[in-house]
Amino acid sequence: QEYLEFRKERSRMLLSRRNQLLLEFSFWNEPLPRQGPNIYELRTYKLKPGTMIEWGNNWARAIKYRQENQEAVGGFFSQIGELYVVHHLWAYKDLQSREETRNAAWRKRGWDENVYYTVPLIRSMESRIMIPLKISPLQ
Repeated sequence: QEYLEFRKERSRMLLSRRNQLLLEFSFWNEPLPRQGPNIYELRTYKLKPGTMIEWGNNWARAIKYRQENQEAVGGFFSQIGELYVVHHLWAYKDLQSREETRNAAWRKRGWDENVYYTVPLIRSMESRIMIPLKISPLQ
């Protein structure tokens, strides 16, 4: 009974909800527990239909440019829900570290080529900064 009351109360606060079933890219690191403190950036890309294989092929080559500081946490793509959606999860010590790491990627030969080939595949993109809860294995 208590749970049913909670659901009823929660439904008044919930404006929208969407679910996705995601698979991880085989070339990406498997997300593992991390020592903190860290902040996380979740970058979401909505791709043009039919471009997932091309996206994956480019990122399989490009991920090496973003491994130096172990910032690459995970890369996933949608299987159920909105399709042709990709999520990249990155870890940084702070926002300054994020800026320095991202700028350093541009100085590496080949990173610009990856961006050149993947940007035309994108319909929209979003970036969110997240701070882990104390119970999260990703600190």
